[in-house]
Amino acid sequence: MNLHLYDTATRTNQPLTPVKEGEVGIYLCGATVQGSPHIGHLRSAIAFDTLIRWLKRNGMKVTYIRNVTDIDDKILNKSAEAGEKWWAWANQHEREFAAAYDALGLLPPTYEPRATGHIPDQIELIQRLIDRNHAYADGNGNVYFDVHSLDDYGSLTHQDLTQMRTTEDESQIDAATEAGKRDPRDFALWKAAKPTEPTTASWDSPWGRGRPGWHLECSAMSRRYLGDEFDIHGGGIDLRFPHHENEQAQSHGAGWGFARLWVHNAWVTIKGEKMAKSLGNSLIVSEILDRVPAPVLRFALGTVHHRSTVEYSEETLTTAAAAWERLSGFVTRAEEAVGSIDEDEVASHPVPDAFATALNDDLNVAGGMAVVWERLKAGNQALADKDHAAVRQAVLDVRAMMDVLGLDPANEQWSSTTTADSQMEDALDALVSHLIDARARARAEKDWAQADSIRVQLTAAGIVVEDSADGARWHLA
Repeated sequence: MNLHLYDTATRTNQPLTPVKEGEVGIYLCGATVQGSPHIGHLRSAIAFDTLIRWLKRNGMKVTYIRNVTDIDDKILNKSAEAGEKWWAWANQHEREFAAAYDALGLLPPTYEPRATGHIPDQIELIQRLIDRNHAYADGNGNVYFDVHSLDDYGSLTHQDLTQMRTTEDESQIDAATEAGKRDPRDFALWKAAKPTEPTTASWDSPWGRGRPGWHLECSAMSRRYLGDEFDIHGGGIDLRFPHHENEQAQSHGAGWGFARLWVHNAWVTIKGEKMAKSLGNSLIVSEILDRVPAPVLRFALGTVHHRSTVEYSEETLTTAAAAWERLSGFVTRAEEAVGSIDEDEVASHPVPDAFATALNDDLNVAGGMAVVWERLKAGNQALADKDHAAVRQAVLDVRAMMDVLGLDPANEQWSSTTTADSQMEDALDALVSHLIDARARARAEKDWAQADSIRVQLTAAGIVVEDSADGARWHLA
């Protein structure tokens, strides 16, 4: 496989050279289940779902780990504000994430470990770092990573330690934890239990009762499931610092090779602003899916290059809906002409070379979509020419390519989904078919003025009518 991916650490496209030939280990920073999933969360999950599908189509065995952060300051604060148990709050939102992943057709991870399920691994890692002189305890129940002890600290994000004020996320900073640091740029590995926090949100450790720092879980869990060194670590671009920089520091301090490639996706913006809850403009996935079909939302988020920003708006959804209609309409017409095609045949069908070249170039899905539209155009021409062999080849090509993007229109998940939009489409089809029948009667009676008038009405409504020997068909412009 000739896949090259943009590596954040080297700032260049690097070839994927797996630790084990024929196998790829991926660790993706998953949800911190402090609230309901929004489209920014799903952007990352969809981008890596496409990567995993492409690896599997090329015969690679993929071990995919996507963690769940179910204990941290944000979860404790949000649950307290809501008057809920922290663990119930976390579990409620973890289920919402699972529902969103399923609704958008994401492949399940090989394992989905929780931070609270790996406390012993994290304690063991802290002790290892202390033994290797990369960490220290303050005597009050806190343990910190000594950033000056590691020569390559800052190498992932190309930052000079002397220019940094802190290596903590602003949301994780509190006076009690800061007090024991030898240097304000050190970061917390273990946080002492506080009397203001629930007793259930702490665990026994050699340094006293407490809980792990935010970054620790990913180093511990990636090592448990993927080994000392693995192939790809991913996440949103906003996680590069301090989260991923600190993960790398912990793992390198422990003597592990850690990630060979760092792959980050850009965020979703709304009218040019980064989408974030602090801006009050986050969009919850479940609310969007109440009015937008799932494949349309996935198309909007997943057919833009993963390192390019998605500008989210109603226009974005309208464009995605029109594109999805073109794709699904073509597949329906093609399979009506040549018969339905089994999903196993789609899965084994080779994608066009140009599509493969695009995806091997840093997972360039935008370039891949250009090939999809070319084959769709050829397929429509083959339908017009009644060249059934060419139609079958074109629809196989289109479905195979869209399958890589998780958007094969004939896939059971999309074809069997009943939504309000599909009911609206049925109603529209009945109305348009009635007008087409009226136009056919007018043509039979040589009432050309009436026939042309009906066609003008349909065109004005965005309906394209295609006449053929088998009758008229329609689709959206």
